[in-house]
Amino acid sequence: MNNAELRQHALGIFQAGIAAANPYLAVKRHFETSPMSFSNYHKIHIIAFGKAACAMANAAQEIIPAALLGDALAVTNYENVSAVKNVEVIGASHPLPDKQGFEAARRILALAENAKRDELVLVLISGGGSALIPYPVEGITLEEKIITTNLLLSCGATIHEMNCVRKHLSQIKGGGLVNFLAPATGYTLILSDVLDDDLSVIASGTTVGDNTTFADAIRVLKSKDIWHLLPESVKLHLTKGEQGVIAETPKINDPIFDDVTNYLIGSNMVSVNAMQEAAQSLKYQVILYQHPLCGEARDIAEQWVHWLKNEMLHYVEYSSVKRIAFLTGGETTVTLRGSGRGGRNQEMALAFAISAEEQKLDGKWIFLSGGSDGIDGTSPAAGGIVDAKTLLRIRTMQLSPEDLLKDNNSYCALKAAGDLLLTGATGTNVADLQILLFELDA
Repeated sequence: MNNAELRQHALGIFQAGIAAANPYLAVKRHFETSPMSFSNYHKIHIIAFGKAACAMANAAQEIIPAALLGDALAVTNYENVSAVKNVEVIGASHPLPDKQGFEAARRILALAENAKRDELVLVLISGGGSALIPYPVEGITLEEKIITTNLLLSCGATIHEMNCVRKHLSQIKGGGLVNFLAPATGYTLILSDVLDDDLSVIASGTTVGDNTTFADAIRVLKSKDIWHLLPESVKLHLTKGEQGVIAETPKINDPIFDDVTNYLIGSNMVSVNAMQEAAQSLKYQVILYQHPLCGEARDIAEQWVHWLKNEMLHYVEYSSVKRIAFLTGGETTVTLRGSGRGGRNQEMALAFAISAEEQKLDGKWIFLSGGSDGIDGTSPAAGGIVDAKTLLRIRTMQLSPEDLLKDNNSYCALKAAGDLLLTGATGTNVADLQILLFELDA
């Protein structure tokens, strides 16, 4: 099999993972199997936010009887904005919040607050929701929230760490939305972009009790060495919270959650399973690499190459298997050291190619790392797809792959090689997917 065929197989397997995370179908499937009866309510309102908001809201408005459908609002990133019948759609910025998102959050809270007893508020949540609906606590401006978010994005914080901080700076996150829902009933469907599917972390858990504290948030910021860079208002608010002057976020056993139900309807593992089926249909022996995949992107890439060369391929050599698909999914992090352009998936792909050359990884291989949302970091690419000749193609353009990696400039490197993964916005988000196809010499 030649490189072009391997590449097409990798792209096809990736697309199978994306299709499995289809938010429209996930909502439809839930209500096909759910015993819930809409007729129990006088009116049903829709609040959708996240990268999959439009597709989820579209499915919901098709299912809800027209006579019962009340106010309906969907907030998504600009790239995923699309018209939805019977639903008002607002575009906002991701990963850094903006004024449009702030206005959208205000509208969401007004909708929730106006919902009455015997009415249902259907909340549809998907990845990206934390940035899309900023609504800072009193005393912190949107600009100060943006500064804080940018610091968290740049320091290598995990999604759990980032959202721990976000929950303690927001009126809507960390279960805050539920404060505005009463006396209506809340019913939440969640598409997970978080590796352990912790509902309190996905989009910062707007309808779920929070198991973190102000002290945890301060610990994150100090451990990442960015506490001293924060706006004074942010430090003051968190310090007051740690001292008990400001009330904690509502916890899991708080009675305010008694009239709210949360359901998980999609996740990264569902997509990995779909990729496995697709690879098997192409006659690959599938091996699942560590799942969920997390850690510094370039370090994980190096570890994966080492695992392949020194453990797995020695084992496979003694079997009759010659075509192998190593699959996983997760969410790595990047600590910015340079001023380049890219994202965690592009950085991982470039680092994999460099490490494969350094460790002399033999055989014919293709490695793909892509964001399920089709957007990786600060670039228009979803990620990268590299092979054993990627570095040669970069050097032919008079560029140094190693120097570009040091500058966090993976986008430039992969663009030069023709190895960007370009899908456009997919309308979903279940974190990242990784595929390594390997063909041993006969």
